[in-house]
Amino acid sequence: MTEDEATTKPRAPSAPGMSTIEGLNTGVPGLDTILGGSLPRLSFNLIAGNPGSGKTTLAQQLMFANATAARPALYFTVLGEPAVKLLRYQREFAFFDPALVGSAIHYVNLSEEALELDLNVVLARIVTEVERLKPGIVVVDSFRTFLGRSVDGAPVGGMDVEQFVQRLALLLTTWDVTSFLIGEYAEQEQRNSVFTVADGVFWMSQVTDRNSVVRKLQVVKVRGRAPMPGLHTYRITGNGVQVFPRIPEHQNERHPQASRRLNTGVPGLDELMGGGIPAGDAVMLAGPAGSGKTTFATQFAAEGLRRGDGVIIVVFEEYPEEYLARAKARNQDMEQAIAEGRLRLIYMRPLDLSVDETLAEIIEAVNAISAVRVVIDSLSGFEVALAPAFREDFRESLYRLVGALTATGVTIFMTTEIAGDYPHVRFTSEKVWFITDDIIVQRFVEIDGMLRTVLAIHKMRGSQHSHDFLTYEITPSGAVIGGPLRNYHGIMTGVPEIERRPHPQRHEGLTEGEAGVLETLTRLGSASTALLVQRSGLQLTELGPILHRLAALGFAVEAKGGGEYRAIAQAGG
Repeated sequence: MTEDEATTKPRAPSAPGMSTIEGLNTGVPGLDTILGGSLPRLSFNLIAGNPGSGKTTLAQQLMFANATAARPALYFTVLGEPAVKLLRYQREFAFFDPALVGSAIHYVNLSEEALELDLNVVLARIVTEVERLKPGIVVVDSFRTFLGRSVDGAPVGGMDVEQFVQRLALLLTTWDVTSFLIGEYAEQEQRNSVFTVADGVFWMSQVTDRNSVVRKLQVVKVRGRAPMPGLHTYRITGNGVQVFPRIPEHQNERHPQASRRLNTGVPGLDELMGGGIPAGDAVMLAGPAGSGKTTFATQFAAEGLRRGDGVIIVVFEEYPEEYLARAKARNQDMEQAIAEGRLRLIYMRPLDLSVDETLAEIIEAVNAISAVRVVIDSLSGFEVALAPAFREDFRESLYRLVGALTATGVTIFMTTEIAGDYPHVRFTSEKVWFITDDIIVQRFVEIDGMLRTVLAIHKMRGSQHSHDFLTYEITPSGAVIGGPLRNYHGIMTGVPEIERRPHPQRHEGLTEGEAGVLETLTRLGSASTALLVQRSGLQLTELGPILHRLAALGFAVEAKGGGEYRAIAQAGG
């Protein structure tokens, strides 16, 4: 068959009403999602970008995922990248299968034809090899090596660059092949004629920002598909290229919110939040360093495991071994849950992360174990772990991350650090407050020369909640909520002052410990000794004498049968 005959050979017409665009799965994780489902089969594509961005690896990965002996892949190499050199490095990737080389994948070196400086010769060799092997995929890497020899578009061997690209595109589409041209371009060159001829354009780039390198992929266009807009992060690992879509597939497929509430696992906190955290909410716990944020988050996770929920914990500031050891020290042994597949502990600490990469790993884990609860500890560590290029868009990135996770129906418990000098400390992080449904704020305050911890429910969408400042303690068993901080003003300054009142103080004659137990009992109405041990943080040996004294003074009464107490009217003082 002559070259002219090949260009005019007709294809069989498709049946009326049938789509003429079949899909080709790329075999590159995340790329099909960005393409709107798949790459159009028989399309003519350009893979462009700067050196080292992974263009060749992307094309090779796609070939090995689709090539068969019946419909092989044909890979043309040009000057500077002979087949032997190419294979030497590509075989290091997991997708490379040496059994396919020579049977399903064929490599042809065009170096000699390119050296003749005649594009007609190059085109004729391509025609000959395609006719001989009848491939399903054709890659020319890098065609710019010889196209670059055309100075200011002047003809090379009787054919200019534009004519070569147009005739090559016509040939490749006529032969019913999916084709890829790989070239190195700068962004300002996108007006080149090859971008107009191509059905699909993939732009790959890598940007160095301080000590980190970020790789991004943009699908500039793809005919017959509705690709995802924007720049998408990708990584090159031993498995090849992996793309992380900036907008997950299920972003717009929100699960209906359940009416149930999740217990926090922190004694006394559920009552403050109207019965617990509404399922599907995003909760932020904000507090200074050392205020017990991780302890609260761990108890939330442990409570989920106790109730049979799948749980994901994402940590940025501690190694997994340290995190598990701290939890075990508070009688929260999570290693068994990991072994049983009910808990995934994800550790992410490199300093060049992207939000999309983090989100992809979390969602994969959520789907793998049908997780109900996700703990992110902490957002402050997350921001530091991001590559500098992503920190500028941290607020937008968090909005997408939280939106994507809550769309799956999970409940998110996040911690974040707030900083500042008294009395000008920021109450919540200005970057992230708007993306959350519920906000719990922790504070250190000085009372009578002692440093105390207090918390308040700052925000709960659509829920009744307490507006009190309540003390809490971090005990050997975990965090325990105490009574409200009464008769003080200026709590938010960190140095509250007691209000002087003319009437006598409540619970006159009681010690501080006895008054605290009574406050707890008054709030609960009645409680067992076991529950009071949890809420007060006292040992049973300490609690027993206090309860007996409260009963003797008429502040409480023991129920019949023993073991349970209730406050009586006199407790009001």
